[in-house]
Amino acid sequence: MSSAPIADLTYRNYDGPLEPPMYRWWAIAKMMMRLSIKKKSFWVFGSLSGWWYFILAAIFYFTETISAAQGIPGPNQFLLRVVWKDIFLDGFSRSQLFLFIIALLIGVGQIANDNRANALLVYLSKPCTKTDYLIGKWFGIFVPLLCVVAGPTLLFYGYCAMSYRHYGFFTQDPWLILKLLVLFPIAPAFHASVALGISSLFNQGRIAGAVYSGIYFMSDFFTLAISVIMQTSSRPDPHVWKLLNTVFYFAVDGIQIACAKLLLGTRGSDLFGGPRGRLTTPPDIPSAPLFIALYLGICLLSLWIAWVRIRAVEVVGT
Repeated sequence: MSSAPIADLTYRNYDGPLEPPMYRWWAIAKMMMRLSIKKKSFWVFGSLSGWWYFILAAIFYFTETISAAQGIPGPNQFLLRVVWKDIFLDGFSRSQLFLFIIALLIGVGQIANDNRANALLVYLSKPCTKTDYLIGKWFGIFVPLLCVVAGPTLLFYGYCAMSYRHYGFFTQDPWLILKLLVLFPIAPAFHASVALGISSLFNQGRIAGAVYSGIYFMSDFFTLAISVIMQTSSRPDPHVWKLLNTVFYFAVDGIQIACAKLLLGTRGSDLFGGPRGRLTTPPDIPSAPLFIALYLGICLLSLWIAWVRIRAVEVVGT
């Protein structure tokens, strides 16, 4: 007498590729990036982040076209005055608000919303460590922001390289492209680190976003007040002036712009060549040891706070 088999013979063991455990963080990062690129607001603000490059491209094009149409001989005098590394410093500086908005949209609620949904119980009950979780979340914010920073800048660089070589685009600073490649990760790494640190402190993404917005705009108002003092003070003491030049960069934007100035080796200049005086002169290049330490210190402190706060415990709302 034969008996029917108990097991389902149609079942087959999985024999596909297996990723090593070191890539556990990548699954979290990919999930976050997919969610980010599905948001229309991400594409809107990502496009707006390069607004200054689009305006400059139009200005350069029409300036040269009008000059040629008027039959003015020789190179365009306006383009001859352009300092190309200052152009990219301006573009980076003027994109800061949009990078911050994107960080709010895709990053600042990541851990807070997981806390609210008790998702850490699921994440950390699987073969996923706190480090895997944190690295995955960090790259999930960093990579989209990096694309937003690099995209418009590389497009504008390529446009200028093809159109304005004879205006000193390559000869002014032959290493400009390498400096830009190092510059690209500065803002994404800063926002990814700080956003996760703040997010880990709360159980609601909206509250975390409000706190980060408060820090961002309050620090901007602080630097605006310093700027007003610098412009209205008459013959300040040299030591006071040096102090004001330093604290001018003590903002979310300012720290990143300080790092950009240190990397590009310029304080910035007036694109349109207007009269220069104390009121229109950009602040000096800041101290390299101070602001490199400040940048790294804030990033590392934020990541440490996030790592400490990541716990697989049930959150009970009140």
